[in-house]
This record gives sequence, structure tokens and C-alpha cells, in this order.
Amino acid sequence: MHAPAPEVISLGCRLNIAESETIRTLIAGRDTVVVNSCAVTNAAVKATRSAIRRARRDRPGAELVVTGCAAQIDPQGFAAMPEVDRVIGNGEKLSPAVWASAEAVVVGDIMQLRETAPHLAASFGGHARAFVEVQNGCDHRCTFCAIPFGRGPSRSVPAGAVVDRIAGLVDAGHAEVVLTGVDLTSYGHDLPGAPTLGLLVERILRHVPALRRLRLSSLDSIEIDERLFEIVTGEARVMPHLHLSFQAGNDIILKRMKRRHSRAQAVEAVQRLQAARPEIAIGADLIAGFPTEDDAMAADTLALIADADIVHAHIFPYSARAGTPAARMPQVDAGTIRARAERLREAAAARRATWLAKQVGSLHDVLLERPGDRGHAGTFAEVRLPSPAEPGDIVRVRVTAATDTHLIGTSV
Repeated sequence: MHAPAPEVISLGCRLNIAESETIRTLIAGRDTVVVNSCAVTNAAVKATRSAIRRARRDRPGAELVVTGCAAQIDPQGFAAMPEVDRVIGNGEKLSPAVWASAEAVVVGDIMQLRETAPHLAASFGGHARAFVEVQNGCDHRCTFCAIPFGRGPSRSVPAGAVVDRIAGLVDAGHAEVVLTGVDLTSYGHDLPGAPTLGLLVERILRHVPALRRLRLSSLDSIEIDERLFEIVTGEARVMPHLHLSFQAGNDIILKRMKRRHSRAQAVEAVQRLQAARPEIAIGADLIAGFPTEDDAMAADTLALIADADIVHAHIFPYSARAGTPAARMPQVDAGTIRARAERLREAAAARRATWLAKQVGSLHDVLLERPGDRGHAGTFAEVRLPSPAEPGDIVRVRVTAATDTHLIGTSV
């Protein structure tokens, strides 16, 4: 009788997905369930606790380990849960020695960490695209954000290691790679010569010619320099889809968030990108109900969805995170936050539906995902096909119809 397979439950960001694949290799052959947690909002922490309880019900005899940002920030709180056997911090979760030990709580001072992942995942068998961590941590202190306390200071993976890893993933059959990080556009400042993200992307494209598609995860628009701009607008292998960390559309709120861009700069960045490459699809994070936000300020953020042509919106109701400056500011009541978040979601859904409808008749190269009858175009629009093909293949598709959420097409 075979022992139950190890399981990794990954919550939150793409960086967690990338790290979960490494964890999966470190626990191979063990009856272990790992919950790789998220702490971006209070709701994310609540979801982590629910995942832990559900995992224990499903796997009563397994070792249950909690890691990730929520575990890093509140290790004792998770260690106190009766379902949990071990808690491992973000700085330790990719260390083979830590997984080989039996210590119940292994959580170091993340702020002292100066290195990136020593082990990057060799394959992503369960994913059509592979995620590669090139940066971790954040040196900025946005007033609403607890993630620096979970991830530590900004640090970068040397370009040579990134290129080697991506070459290996391409050899393993992955047609698309996603570069991930906590603050991706800060890449390189801590490395010799201070290379930029644009330079890293250039090296990847030059040294891994067989890589068919490269996608960038969340970027800070104010840090897109000329080199990176030229690459994302002029290089066909870089996907025409950028997710930008806008957060708000009102200048006063942006200052209180301690963001480094203005509303006008956000809109200008999108206009300039789309002028150079019209098919670029814009995604963005937006927070509803930040402390001190009044109706006029909320209306500015609502209008940003149209003004910045946001078709992939991630809407977050503001969540006061303990220890952050925003938690000490005058709070907006919960009902108002929910109502503003819902208005943002409605506006974003309408913008997305209009964008999708305009694509009927167009041609796209679609990376197929499981179960094989759907995938994503370069713009990250979801495309569904009438019959399945091999997951991981890239197929040429003509769009024949659109719903409010996805495209429908046939291969050509």
C-alpha cells in the first residue's frame, strides 16, 4: 500500500506558487501537507486558517506544516492551532536542512535575510506555465502593507542563475515562463553592477532563444525605465499584458498610502504603453475604502478603471493590518468599504466585457491549460475551445464569440 502523496496548498501570490513547487520537491515521499500561507489582507489570513482546518480533516494522519507570510508574521498564533504540527518561516522554507529537522517552530528574523531562494523549482508539472522567482522582499513601506514583515528586505537572484533555471524549464517542455517577485521592478539594486529588470529580461531572451513566451508579474509603473519600456512594447516574446500596482486613483489617498506615483503618472504610463503597443492589456490592484477616503476620492479610483483602461482588475476591500501606519488612521466603516468595492468590481467587469467583445474575429496564440479546452492569450484573456488539445501546447485561435468573462474560439 502506497503512502499518501505529499500535498502543498498555495495561497496568495505567484511567488508563493513558485516557492510551493520547490517545497513539493523537498517533501517528496513524505506524508506531509504544507499550507503556504498569505497575509496580504485579514481575509487572506482567515482563508489560511480555513485551509489548515480543512487539510487536517482531509488528511488526519499527515504531518501538517504551515509556512508563508502569515506564518512568518504570526508564528506562535499558527503554532497554537491544534491542527498544526510545524511552523516554518519564509526565510527557512526552501532549506532542505529545515525540512529534514523535526523542530516545531523554525522562524528567523526575516529583516536580516540578504539572500534569495537557494533552490528554484526544477519543473512545474501541474502548470502549463512556469513561475520563476527573480526577486523577493520589499524596501518600500506602503502604509497599508504588512508584506515587508513577511518577506523582508528586497533581494535579487543573480541573472546567470535565472537564465540557467529558465533554460532548464524550457528543456522540460514549458512554453511560457512568468517572472515573479514581491517588488519585481526593484530587481538588481543589490547585485554587483546594479542590473535592472530590463537588463535581466534582455539576457533571458538572448540566452534562451527557445523560450516562446515570457510574462512579467506585478510591476510598479513608476519604475518602468526606458530599457524595460522598449522591451515590453517591442519584443514579441514578452506578452502584451502588464499588471500594475496602482492601488488608488486619488492623489491624496496615494500620498497617504505612501505610493510613489500620482494619478496622472499612472494614466500617462498606460497611454504611453498602449501607444507603442496597442494590444497591451492592463491589469491593476485597486483598494476600496482606504482610511480617510471620502466619496469624491472613491470616485477618482472608480474613474481610473476607464482612464487607465484596466481590463484585469484585482479589487481589495481595505483591510487594517496590525502594526501598519494605515491601521492608525481614521477608518472608513465596513459597510461603505463593501459598497465601494462592489462598485469597483461592477465597473471592472463592465470594462472587461467590452474589451472582450471587441476581440471577436481576432487571432491569438493561446497557451492551453488543463483540461486542454481552454487557455490564455498573450493578453491573458481566457480563451475556450470546442474540443480539447494537449495542455502546454500553444495553438493559433480565431475568436468567434465572447462572453462577459472569456473568449470562445476555434483553432486555425
